[in-house]
Amino acid sequence: MNTATALQTASLAVTEEIVWSYAELTDDFNPIHVDAQFAATTPMGRPIAHGTLSLCLVWQCLQRNFGAQALADLDLQVRFIKPVHIGDVVTAGGQPSEAAPGHYDIWVRGQDGSDRIVGTVALGAGSPAARGDMA
Repeated sequence: MNTATALQTASLAVTEEIVWSYAELTDDFNPIHVDAQFAATTPMGRPIAHGTLSLCLVWQCLQRNFGAQALADLDLQVRFIKPVHIGDVVTAGGQPSEAAPGHYDIWVRGQDGSDRIVGTVALGAGSPAARGDMA
C-alpha cells in the first residue's frame, strides 16, 4: 500500500458504555449486544458490538477525507468479516483501489490487524475525490 495515498483513519475504543449508548440510539437491544449471559450461550461466546457501530467509522473516515458533501453521492459495498467485542479498538481506513480507478478499498480493522469489515467505495462524479481533490 502506498501510504502517501492512504486515507486518514478514524478509530474507536469499544466500551460497554458505547455499545449501550448505540443500542439506545438505534433502539436495538438484541441480547447478543447487551446481555453477557445470553451472549455466552451463542457461538460468539460473549457480547458483540453492533455491526453498524463499526460501519459508522467508515463514514467518519470518508467524511474526514472527502468532506460531508461526498457522502451524498457514493456507492459503498461492504462485507462484515469478524465481530467486534467490548475492549477492541477498531480503525477504519483505506487506499485507492489498484483494480478499479476512482474506487477506494476500505476496511475496519481490530488492534490485532485483523479485518472486521472490508469493502469498496466509489465516489460520485461531483465529489472532490472523483475530481482529484482530497478534502
